[in-house]
Amino acid sequence: MAELASLEDPKAREVNERHGDDHGVNLGRLRALAKRLKTQQDLARRLWETDDSAARLLAILVCRPKAFTRDELDAMVRQSRTPKVHDWLVNYVVKKSPHAEELRLAWSADPDPVVASAGWALTTERVAKQPGGLDLPGLLDVIEAEMKDAPDRLQWAMNHCLAQIGIEHAGHRARAVAIGERLEVLKDYPTPPNCTSPFAPVWIAEMVRRQHAG
Repeated sequence: MAELASLEDPKAREVNERHGDDHGVNLGRLRALAKRLKTQQDLARRLWETDDSAARLLAILVCRPKAFTRDELDAMVRQSRTPKVHDWLVNYVVKKSPHAEELRLAWSADPDPVVASAGWALTTERVAKQPGGLDLPGLLDVIEAEMKDAPDRLQWAMNHCLAQIGIEHAGHRARAVAIGERLEVLKDYPTPPNCTSPFAPVWIAEMVRRQHAG
């Protein structure tokens, strides 16, 4: 914890706080520390219990994802107060867990929008990598009905799923684009030069163009 405190950078904290994150550690330096520590599951559990965001990010980097039980992962997602901790937990730990599919189904129906967004993130992963058994028209129905009024984090996750369906599945592409155009979610999102807009119709068109170009 003392070493993490020594990595604190006021400028990094200022940038992070604009995104809802409450830590000031440069992530490159955090990754270097994790590389030195290597995998330590007991340390990861103790770091997580501190409730400190930088410590939790480090815990995620040094843990053994398959060692957590389903209930532990469920509790950890609910304890993830900040976007970065939540995103890393889902992407670096839950996606590698044998409990991922069970949690995807449970979380997608959760009344807490942040927990539900984790379910949608896992669904997006399956759309891209293991779409067999997914009801893609059914997912598009839910997105069409609920995305417009969803809270920010949940809306972002649903929008990513919408774009992924359009990018990966040509048979559903026209409908995915039409839903995006009608709902206009993230249409005016400020996008830096050389970055792709998260507005689904633009995102889908750009990624499909790259697939054909490649």
